[in-house]
Amino acid sequence: MKKFKVGIIGCTGMVGQRFAMIMSRHPWFEVTALAASARSAGRTYQEAVDGRWKMADPLPEQYANMTVFDASADIDKIVDLVDFVFCAVDMKKDEIRALEDLYAKHECPVVSNNSAHRWTPDVPMIIPEVNAAHAEIIPYQRKRLGTTRGFVAVKPNCSIQGYVPALNALRDLGLERAVVCTYQAISGAGKTFREWPEMIDNVIPYIGGEEEKSEQEPLKIWGQIENGVIVPAKAPLITAQCIRVPVTDGHMAAVFATFQKKMSCEEMIERWRNYRGRAQELDLPSAPKQFLHYFEEDNRPQTKLDRDLENGMAVTLGRLRPDTQYDVKFVGLAHNTMRGAAGGAVLTAELLCAEGFMD
Repeated sequence: MKKFKVGIIGCTGMVGQRFAMIMSRHPWFEVTALAASARSAGRTYQEAVDGRWKMADPLPEQYANMTVFDASADIDKIVDLVDFVFCAVDMKKDEIRALEDLYAKHECPVVSNNSAHRWTPDVPMIIPEVNAAHAEIIPYQRKRLGTTRGFVAVKPNCSIQGYVPALNALRDLGLERAVVCTYQAISGAGKTFREWPEMIDNVIPYIGGEEEKSEQEPLKIWGQIENGVIVPAKAPLITAQCIRVPVTDGHMAAVFATFQKKMSCEEMIERWRNYRGRAQELDLPSAPKQFLHYFEEDNRPQTKLDRDLENGMAVTLGRLRPDTQYDVKFVGLAHNTMRGAAGGAVLTAELLCAEGFMD
């Protein structure tokens, strides 16, 4: 695979910083442009994140003296330096859509961590192990945008990563209904405990917009391409509650599900352990060797112990058992800034590169 030159748009926030960390050691991708808001533009990256660096590891040296571009005003300069960009900006949704479309219309593909384009009908929202085939919508999007190379692809919400892949492995059983309660880390809000001491010894039973995303985004992921758009699936019916809990990283989900066809818990676990997606078939650099890990212990998965499994790119599952109201219930866990944010977007970019969409 050739080396791709990439830009990080929104490089100063927590997800942008995570992108920088991943790219500092990536075998395919080399960061050649960093961009943020006008208030950071013109400063070195080290200066721009001074006092704001949120990663456990220090700022990679290769980025320290790179000058940060203005994500909007310097678009012509940025697209000349890169093959594609990752986007993780903190702006209003209509402004994000306009910015991402502008990069695409400059013939620069965009792989976005943002939610702004997730419901644009011809924008693929991809979990590479679940719906890699949705990349086939890109030619239709290019026709709409009037581009040859440019397009936008998005990563789905972090809250769904711990349960959608597990349910996908069982979906052919006729998944009818699911109830999901997620317990989400503070990094999902771009925060650390130093910045958000109110979260210490605290639980907040509301996260704006998360429940709607948790209920609706899986249906687009399980949808079909028809007449140049992605038509969401009509089933299953999903209801969700999303709760902020005092942990640094890792979103956990408690899931209840009912199916038309019955299968033993032992057979379901075997399916999970043998599950492979397109990312594993292509042996992509960020793909976990085993995507779904099941723990037999009653007290696993645990956020602190298991969120970093396979570099934070695996999904860990446990406590599968029959339920009195639904067929089964189980627990899932995913690292929200790796699998659920920057890492998931990087894996999607690897998929798009390997399938020729970045050529």
